[in-house]
Amino acid sequence: MKTSQRSRWDVFTVMGFRNWKKINNGKHCAFLNHIGEDPCSCHNKAVKSCEDLLKQSQHIDKVMNAQSSEQILNNRLRVKTSIDVVRWLAFQGCAFRGHDETLDSKNRGNFLEMLKLLASYNDKVGKLVLENAPKSSKYTSPQIQKEILEVLAKKVRNKIREDVGDSRFCIIVDEARDESKREQMAIILRFVDVDGFIQERFFDLVHVKDTSALTLKNEISAVLSRHCLDIQNIRGQGYDGASNMCGEWNGLQALFLKDCPYAYYVHCFAHRLQLALVAASREVVSVHEFFSNLNFIINVVGASCKCHDELQAAQATHIAHMIVIDELESGKGANQIGTIKRAGDSRWGSHFYSICSLLRMFEATCSVLETIIKEGSTYSQRGDANAAYKMITSFQFIFILHLMKEIMGITDVLCQVLQQKSQDILNAMNMVSTTKGLIQKLRNEGWENLLENVVSFSKKFDIDIPELSSRYIQGRGRHQRDHITIEHHYHFEIFNAVIDFQMQ
Repeated sequence: MKTSQRSRWDVFTVMGFRNWKKINNGKHCAFLNHIGEDPCSCHNKAVKSCEDLLKQSQHIDKVMNAQSSEQILNNRLRVKTSIDVVRWLAFQGCAFRGHDETLDSKNRGNFLEMLKLLASYNDKVGKLVLENAPKSSKYTSPQIQKEILEVLAKKVRNKIREDVGDSRFCIIVDEARDESKREQMAIILRFVDVDGFIQERFFDLVHVKDTSALTLKNEISAVLSRHCLDIQNIRGQGYDGASNMCGEWNGLQALFLKDCPYAYYVHCFAHRLQLALVAASREVVSVHEFFSNLNFIINVVGASCKCHDELQAAQATHIAHMIVIDELESGKGANQIGTIKRAGDSRWGSHFYSICSLLRMFEATCSVLETIIKEGSTYSQRGDANAAYKMITSFQFIFILHLMKEIMGITDVLCQVLQQKSQDILNAMNMVSTTKGLIQKLRNEGWENLLENVVSFSKKFDIDIPELSSRYIQGRGRHQRDHITIEHHYHFEIFNAVIDFQMQ
């Protein structure tokens, strides 16, 4: 800036101005000289600063707020995307983490892969969440996933607590060991909602150091107390039959009964029924041998992937043949190709489904066994297949197969009914009485139909049928023998024995 322009620059600000006669007097005007022709003069700089000060949009706080608002929106989009992925994975019961979550990995786990999928449909998500997200606010770390999941769990528990209200409720508890060898206790609440419907809601999963009754009781009480659920409102306890749960003096149910005398203990009816049926049937020697042989046959047929493929191929051929000769009706979802199911040790329903699958795939099973007998790679395979074929084609095996299908078909209905969450004690007792009546009817009137079905099935598959009127010799000692007919043997020693145990 020139010296002439800077001279007396302080007249209006420091010294003061008194020469009013020269105002608007051309080049001698003090005001015009003060303004100056240079746009960078002191006056013009001051005017520019004043104008900037008066413009609210250019204030520093406005600029910072604008940047902050944009950052908040971006962070909310990242968090919302992570929440949606966590909700979907949790609802579907899928794992979150992957074995290798590095950038070079082809599969980074369900959580990150789902984020990548969402980004492919939304460019904004791809840019803000995957590409340009700051390291401090990606919201995709395992810790963030757990925090989001915990927030969702709390909201669910709060909703369940709101539905329970101040009404009475029952607790259903069971514990099991997870993959990390930690004992986990699941707590389920059973209550009647405001509309009068029975509800069962999974409430919490708690890690326990041991499975002693006192430890379980303290953990359950802590969970209920944390959510303001009064122990005095408990009207039922549902556990399994383990001693630490159902013990009369020191079991979990006894400890709760001391605090609340109305918290009656109920061992799961379906579980008790299955345990009782399995144990009762095992008491009949012929039935015990039958299930042992059944498991042996299933092991031989399903010993390898090749045998499994041959079984399904044989089943497909059999179904096609039956459709051609109008023995089966075709339709959507009908005649599905399956496999033989294995019977569990304590689940009565699995025994029933195992028998049904064998009956449905009987011809295919025999075909696979014959193939293994001829083409087995080792002598042990051929020997096991030959033994299994003799078992499955014996009249006694076929007889017990049909007998157990009839009885299990009746008891399986009861098992399914007892597992309904809306079931009550009175209806359960009526169903038990009805089941016993059906079994008694089978005993009184079902022998002829059963024997007819067994004989018809045996003829269909060329199974040797013994002369039922001939004598059946059964030894009880070195010299003592009973001479009865074969029909009498099957009718009274197997048929009635099995039904007697089911009626107990």
